[in-house]
Amino acid sequence: MSQRTTTLAPGVEYHRVLAGDQRRIGRGILAIVLLMGGMFLFSILFPVIAAMVQGPVSPDDGVVYTPLLHAAGMFAVALLTPWSMLIQRWFYGVKGASLHSVFSRFRFDIFGRALVVIVPAWTVITVALYWAPLPETTWSHTDILWFLLATLLLTPLQAAGEEYGFRGLIFRVAGGWARGARAGLVVAIVVSSVLFAIAHLSTDMWLNAWYLVFAVGVALITWRTGGIEIAVVLHAGFNTLNLLFDAAFRVDFADAYERSAGVGSPITMLPAVVIVIAVIVVWVRTRGAGAARTPADAEARVEAVRAG
Repeated sequence: MSQRTTTLAPGVEYHRVLAGDQRRIGRGILAIVLLMGGMFLFSILFPVIAAMVQGPVSPDDGVVYTPLLHAAGMFAVALLTPWSMLIQRWFYGVKGASLHSVFSRFRFDIFGRALVVIVPAWTVITVALYWAPLPETTWSHTDILWFLLATLLLTPLQAAGEEYGFRGLIFRVAGGWARGARAGLVVAIVVSSVLFAIAHLSTDMWLNAWYLVFAVGVALITWRTGGIEIAVVLHAGFNTLNLLFDAAFRVDFADAYERSAGVGSPITMLPAVVIVIAVIVVWVRTRGAGAARTPADAEARVEAVRAG
């Protein structure tokens, strides 16, 4: 739908990669509709296929949510990564790899450093959240092993899919709707964060507040670092650890992930502490010459180190 590009302008920030001379709001809305429509379609289609494969499950055993349904749900959302790349390429002519970062590659050095710090922090928060007993189900020993395997293999990909969709494609699409970079950043954060909360289909005040804090925080981090890596670590670490605890304690998923009004409480906001601290740390470490929000910033940083 537009001329394809193979390289990114050296001074363009992550959220402005899709910005052009025209704001192309109609095209952006269509891209977002396709992204979210695909997400909901995948999330319905693959669990339905999984249910057909496994056959009927009797609720009398107390087991309705199975490892196969779990894996299907995780895989469905993980498809948002290639789906986001395809939509960006089709609608804007920008190669899918640019969704990793402004350098069009996934920076494993940043990912690794974030992993070492963030996973222990999420572990402490998860233990606090699971301190009080939760409703249990009657999964067998074998089921628990399958749940653990599916969670370890697919939940990080599921979380990454949401990041590439919301902090990647939607963040960039909305970031191009304003004329200036700062106005575009505000629009990008608001649109991607609100849609992220809506996508979770919750009517609870505390849960929606948590979704918004998380979304705004990782959007800021994505902008300040020029890429998606730390956002993926934060999202994948939180989701994976929670689901691992669920499987280990045989927690009833239907109760644990109920999102209707009244299920949340102030304790729901406890994980926001990690997000706020992460934003502060990233902000401080990317001030001045330490910022690498564009390829040009990175080159200037290298030159500064050589000159020093």
